[in-house]
Order: sequence, then structure tokens, then C-alpha cells
Amino acid sequence: MIIDVPEGKEPIGYVWGELVPGIGPAAAKFSMAVYEHTTLGLREFEAARLRTAQINGCLFCLDWRTDRDGVKVEEGFDAAVAQWRTADGFDERTRLAAEYAERYALDHHGLDEEFWGRMLAQYTEREVVELTMCLGSWLAFGRLNRVLGIDTACVLPGH
Repeated sequence: MIIDVPEGKEPIGYVWGELVPGIGPAAAKFSMAVYEHTTLGLREFEAARLRTAQINGCLFCLDWRTDRDGVKVEEGFDAAVAQWRTADGFDERTRLAAEYAERYALDHHGLDEEFWGRMLAQYTEREVVELTMCLGSWLAFGRLNRVLGIDTACVLPGH
């Protein structure tokens, strides 16, 4: 870890909550809002989130599975997301969510009219804005966790 976390402190809680009290708690609220207030379906939400986590390399984010009323995506969904172009069992919205996450993270200048035509054929403008805000949160905060190394201290052994 790049940041010295005091003995007995949970790394993400310390870095996000205590170390920068004027910024961290606001960032944490935004980070939680994308889970608490999303209107997106679980599979498309998780496809975008996991693709971002795969690109960021955040171990905590890769290990996490969003739970909605006791329902999570199936085992192996993360491997399918890594192969989103050819994965079986993805509807068009799920495939587009993974594609958007990848392009948002790696080539946002390359989001062209062809892509937006496909995206807006499947998602409303409201959903596009919501998904974009989710992607921004995951990209920024997953990278923060990875770059500072606090993600490695938050993953349980064997996960």
C-alpha cells in the first residue's frame, strides 16, 4: 500500500472517510448512490461495473458482486464479461453496457455516431446518463483503490 493505514483501521474506511474528511465522505456518498438509486437492470449494471473493474484491476471491485434483494449475477459472469463480444447469454443491453464501460475507460474519444445509434436504440437518454455516472464513479474510485494499493488489503484471502 502507498498509504500508511493505522493499525486496526479498515483501509477503505480510513482513506475514504478519515484521511480526507472534506472529500472522502462525499466521494463515498456518490459511490454508494450508484448502487442505491440505480434503475438499471442487474445484469447490465454488473456487466459495466465488472468490465470497469477488470480494466482498473481493482481487486476489491473484482471480488465484489452487487446484491439486489438477495439476487446476484451467476457464477462465471465475470469471465463472460471479459469476453463480452462473444459471450453467450448476453442480451443487447448487457453487451452494450460492457462495451460502453470498455470504451469509456480506454477510448472515450472514439465513441462515435455508430456506437451512439446502437446505444440509444437500447437505452433511454436518462439511462445513458445514469450509466455514464456509474462508469465515472467506478473508473475514478476503482483506480483510486488500485493506484494507492488499498484494494489489496480489502480482499479476503481465497477470494
